[in-house]
Amino acid sequence: MTTFGDLHTRTSGFVMPNAWDAGSAVLLAEAGFPAIATTSAGIAFSLAKGDHTLPDGAPSVSREQMFERIKQLTEASGVPVNGDLEDGYGEHPERVADTITLAREAGLAGGNIEDYDGHTLYAEALSVERIVAAREAAGPDFVLTARTDGQLLRSPTTLADSIQRANLYRQAGADCLYVPGVNDLAAITTLVREIDGPLNVVLGLGSSDLTTHDLLAAGVTRISLGGSIARAALGFVRAAAQELLGPGTIGFAAQQIPQNELNELFAARSR
Repeated sequence: MTTFGDLHTRTSGFVMPNAWDAGSAVLLAEAGFPAIATTSAGIAFSLAKGDHTLPDGAPSVSREQMFERIKQLTEASGVPVNGDLEDGYGEHPERVADTITLAREAGLAGGNIEDYDGHTLYAEALSVERIVAAREAAGPDFVLTARTDGQLLRSPTTLADSIQRANLYRQAGADCLYVPGVNDLAAITTLVREIDGPLNVVLGLGSSDLTTHDLLAAGVTRISLGGSIARAALGFVRAAAQELLGPGTIGFAAQQIPQNELNELFAARSR
């Protein structure tokens, strides 16, 4: 049986789309993806809350709320699930370790830990300590992904700095490395070459003409979608509302999945 860890040793790489509730998890798994991930953004938006860099006073999702939804996804999906665990829900390594323990208890096969607190990057030394603590809590079978967010800052760090951090996190015990915000194929190829470990690249952040085939051919191990599918789904809801309020037509209904088909799909998952 292929484990989540085994997928990261494939030379061909794999695509891992992100779900935000049990229904979307089942649909993505049924499509044939070998693993899926959660999206903190998609989960937050489904709760009418914000994610990542929030305006002052904006509501965010608590760790308890996030894990309640994560458990629903892992129970429904039928395939390995990787968790978007943000920054581990706290600065201190002990808090990160506790979050990883909760992730394992929730049925996650792996999870990402960011080095960004919503305002700035954690100091490099502290960031390494956080990954060491996460590794100790993860055990041997949990795929730990270390994410460095320097390329997403308003004034991005250099690519060399992101590569240095990724390699330090690898030495600290991370199984997979993740540098979001890089959309240029030449820069991604540099990441593949210079980072000493499996690389996750996200599609859907910003504008890019890159395809999954481009990234896999460049040597990327894992491709995720972040909150892009969830945002697209909300975009569809907005477009449907505008159609109803404007011409009053229901052209959007042509894209719906028949109720009987959904009933059969979800019933099969519960048997």
